Order: sequence, then C-alpha cells, then structure tokens
Amino acid sequence: MEKLRMMSPDLTQANIEKLAELFPTVVTESADESGAPRRSIDFDLLRQELADHIVEGPQERYQLDWPGKRAAAFAANAPIAKTLRPARNESVDFDTTKNLFIEGDNLEALKLLQESYLGKVKLIYIDPPYNTGNDFVYDDDFAESSAEYLARSGQKSGTGDRLVANTEANGRFHSDWLSMMYPRLKLAKNLLTDDGVLVVSIDENEHASLVRLGEEVLGGASYVGEIVLKNSSKNDQAYVSIQHEYIVFFVKNRQANSGDWVEKKEGLDKIYAAFNGFRKKHGDDWTAINAEAKAWYRQFPASDPVSASRHYTWMDARGVYFPDNIAGPNDGQYVYDVTHPLTGKTVKMPSTGWRYPEAAMRERISEERVHFGPDETTVPNNKTYLANTEFQSLTSIRYVDGRAASKRLATLFGEKVFTNPKDEFLLRDIYRAVGVTGDDTVLDMFAGSGSAMQAVLELNRGAATSSCRFIGIQIAEDLTETLKTARGAAKQITTNAISLLARLDRPATVAEITKQRMRLVYEHLVDDPMLDRGFRVLKIDSSNLADTLATADDLVQIALAESVDSVKSGRTDEDLLFQVLLDWGLDLAAPIAVNEAGSRRVLSVDDDALIACFANDVSDDLVRTIAERHPLRAVFLDAGFATDAARINAEQIFREVSPETEVRTI
Repeated sequence: MEKLRMMSPDLTQANIEKLAELFPTVVTESADESGAPRRSIDFDLLRQELADHIVEGPQERYQLDWPGKRAAAFAANAPIAKTLRPARNESVDFDTTKNLFIEGDNLEALKLLQESYLGKVKLIYIDPPYNTGNDFVYDDDFAESSAEYLARSGQKSGTGDRLVANTEANGRFHSDWLSMMYPRLKLAKNLLTDDGVLVVSIDENEHASLVRLGEEVLGGASYVGEIVLKNSSKNDQAYVSIQHEYIVFFVKNRQANSGDWVEKKEGLDKIYAAFNGFRKKHGDDWTAINAEAKAWYRQFPASDPVSASRHYTWMDARGVYFPDNIAGPNDGQYVYDVTHPLTGKTVKMPSTGWRYPEAAMRERISEERVHFGPDETTVPNNKTYLANTEFQSLTSIRYVDGRAASKRLATLFGEKVFTNPKDEFLLRDIYRAVGVTGDDTVLDMFAGSGSAMQAVLELNRGAATSSCRFIGIQIAEDLTETLKTARGAAKQITTNAISLLARLDRPATVAEITKQRMRLVYEHLVDDPMLDRGFRVLKIDSSNLADTLATADDLVQIALAESVDSVKSGRTDEDLLFQVLLDWGLDLAAPIAVNEAGSRRVLSVDDDALIACFANDVSDDLVRTIAERHPLRAVFLDAGFATDAARINAEQIFREVSPETEVRTI
C-alpha cells in the first residue's frame, strides 16, 4: 500500500515538475544529503529557452526588489511537517457546518490548505499589519533581524559595530513587510478560483508597495482599482493629515473576471420614504414636490449616501426621477420639431439634435417619459427613474464612520475588546458587488476580530441564492504581550479583552476574541433558521507522527520512511483523519460519521468518500467489512497490520471486493 506523505506539499518540486513538462532539457538531477534523487532547474538553459536571442548573461528588468526577497520566495515553497487538529469543544455545530476557523500562523495554514482548496476560493480578504513601526507578530523563520539587515546593508554609525537606530528612513520597515507579505500572497494566489478576487485593506505606509507586490505575484494586469475609504476627521499630523485608508482590488485572471461589479446605491429607503411623504402632502403638484425635495436634500452632508442621489428631485405617477440628457450623441443625428404639451409651440432642440428617432420620441412623449420645462424655451429632458438605476458600478470613494463598527462590536461584547475592527457591512457589500454568491468560499488570513467572517453571514442572511462559506485564519497572538506596549485607549481595550477571556476561562489571545465574536453573532442570528451558523475550529500543530520524525530537520526521513509505527501520544483517530484529509486534498469541512465495525471505530467522510480506521489491530474481517462499503478511498494505520502478510491480504481483499477503492496507510 502506498503511504501518505503526512506533510504539506513541496511546492518547489511541484513547480519543477511543471517546468519539466514544458522544457525537459532544463531539468537536472542530483542527490540530496540522504542520497535520494532530487530534480532542479538549470536557469541559464531556461532563460535561453524563453529568449528570442542568445542569452549571454543576467538580464536587468523592471521588478520590485528588496533585501530578503529570495528568502521570502523560498519560505513560500518550503514544505512543513505540520497538521490541523480539530477542536470540537471550541467549535459551533462541528458536524454540520461548512465554515472553518484555523488557529495558527497564516503562512503555515496557507501551506496546509494548498491541496484541499487549490483553485476553490472566490475571494480572499486581507487586513494585514499596516507597518506603522511596530514589530510584526508574524516572525517568520527566514526574516533577518534589524542588526543583520543593517550590518549587511552597511548602515552603521560611529566606530566599531554600533548600528544606527531602526528608523523608517533606513528602509528596513518596507523590506520586512514585503518579506512577510510575499510568501503569503504567493500561496494565496494558488487558492483563488480563475475568476477570484484579492481584496486588501491598507493605509498610506505600504499602499504603493502593496500594489507593486500584488502585480508581481498575480501578474501585471491583476490590479483593477481601489476604494478610498474616508473614515476619519483627525487633524493631528504634520504636512498632510491622513483621513483615509485604501481597499485595493486584484483579480487573478481578467479574462475570467470581466469586472461587471455593481452595488446598490445607499440611502434609497430614505429617499423613497421622503417622496412618499411629499406626495401625500402635495398630491400631483409635481412642482411643489420638486421644491420640497430640493430643500430636503440640503440637510445631508456630502458624506451621507443620500447626497449621491440628490439630483433625483422630480416625481411623477411612475416615481422619483431626474431630468436626464436627451441630446443625440452625434451632431445632427435626429432633427425634427417637438411641440410643448402646454404652449403648443415648438420647443428648443438640443444643439446636436435628438437622441431618438421621431417615432420613438413621439411614443416616449405619449407615455409621459419626457420632462418638459414650463414653456418651449427650455430643452426637454429624459426622465431617468431612480427605481431603474438603483445599481451602479462599484465606486472608488466611500464615506464610512470608523466608529460605527467599533460601537457594534462593543455592543456585542458588552465592552470594547478590540481596536479598530473592520466594518462587516462594508465587507458584505463588497462581497456582493464582486459577485460572491452561491456556495462560494471567502478566506480571511488575518481574521482579527472576525469582521470578514461575519460579513459572509450577513451576505447569506435572507438570501436564497447565497450559502457562501468562510475560512478564517488567526494566529494566537498573546494579548498579555500586546498589553506591555499598548498606549492610550488601546491599553484599556486590551485589558478589557484579557479580563473577558479570563472570565470565560479561555487563553488571552486574539484568536479567542475572534471565536467568541462568532459565537455571540450566532446567538443573535435567530431570524434565519436556514443559515449555517457554525464553524469548525482547527488548530495548527506538529505532525501526528512521533517526535523522532516530526521535526523540520527530518522532513526527508518522513518522505522516505518505509514504515512509521508510532503516533504521538494523545493524538486521536480524528486528529489522524484531518491529516489524511490534508494529504489527500479533501474538503476539511466535509461531514464525518463515526461507526463501529468489529468493535473498531471507523470514520466515514462525506458518505464514504473516505473511510478511515486507525485501530492497532486490523483484521481481515474488518478490512472486508470496509471494502464491502465500496468507499472511494480507504486508509489504515500502517502499524495496525501485524505482519507484511496481513498488509498484503488487505490489498488483495480490496482488489477482489472493491477494486475502485484507493487504499493507503499512514
């Protein structure tokens, strides 16, 4: 039986295999330290294969570069001996939910998800560290220290080895941030569907770097625009007071995603309600309604969504409208006389003629779809009704009260426990605008307070066509460490969070705040019984294999081991099952049923798409019972077979009873 790999994919070797199919002459073979064969690429030969001229040396090209880039690229491809362990007691509706919450470093999580969710995520939202000068929580192994960077780049001051202070001017902040983001974006790209969308919140510190980095990872045509988010009125900065952030959009493939992104205008309910009131007051006196509507609109500031529709000041029996241009797009396209309905005289014609042929224009006039002035001296207009223009292209400027999301979250918890959460309703509207629907998956790799996860639920609420899923990832950031450097309001908020988690008898981490938020949200979602209100908690941990084979230095031994007879103490059959799901690339939210066969626990995934039995003593009768269920896949504990003969017998039973079943061991 073939043994499962039990570690994340080696993306370097996978890329080499893809290149080998296209350019077999550039592949070389050698042996690694253990003597095992390993393929590599001769890059000089590859450059020649891709060039239309003789390549004599390294070619300079336009690209984003920084100290540590090569190490960051290596970090994206290097495999890890990690797994995901289910935490039933921290989950909600573990057996039925399709949602996932992964606790751990998102770089490791993205590696573990590469096979199960390759090309299956419609939208990835990222709210990464904004790089304001604080150290990253994401301290990747490849990242060099400040001293190492300054020493290597020659940034020294005074005599000896004394280094200059780590100021923003020395460039380290940008390099560290890029090195942190680069491998995560490379891995995230693999998960996106062909028409998938990457959405990133960022401020001015790394906005330019983000756009360049996104174009490098996803391709030069991937950047498609951004929303400028006006969320502050502070006036406390030198030079220019920054009162906005950005939400930047990238697409994986412009050919697959044409960008037909539309959103419903905000403030419509207020406008319709106001005009209904005007109609009750003035009846069919449209001029009086127009005058009162203009006065009503003046109360709203530019930041209010109602102001975007303030040109809709007229009303008739059909509804609210604004007088739109009726001129022909081409000079002299349609020229004829139009009579004013009240004066009986010929009205003034647009300088370029009419937009419609005469017959069509007469029909519009008879249907009262043309707006005439008080007499013939003014040019008539089209009536463009608000009800027919409720949707617009996704707009690049938004006014959002940054305090609103904080207030809602504080109300949910009963106190402030998180600083500056993202607006879940804004994210919901973005999901809807870019076409997240059906059973699409949304992934947030910096989950924070869980706003992006809640936004998926808000998208699904009351929507018969939306049953979208989320995958949230959040590292277990230690709040007690955060408290040591917190200042101002953040210090009190962090203290509140630690106290809350202590009362709940939970660890003082950001990940616990994320999970608790979702639990509280679910308690309030009683208005939609069909909604998936659960989430399956999975935690990143070391491999289920014994410690002697679970360290990073022993990855080769794991890959080459003929037999592994031990599993770590305390690991359950469900722990082993999830590592198998990862290795086989199966859905981590698939339903799991527990049965018994011959007094042994048997785990069935997704109606026998996979059957697993990790008993220490696998009999022929047990193997036959499982084979008779004709699963697509079956997996056993290698040590469960007492002898090689028993293992061979099991293979023979499957060949006879269920030859279509793929059988493996761990």
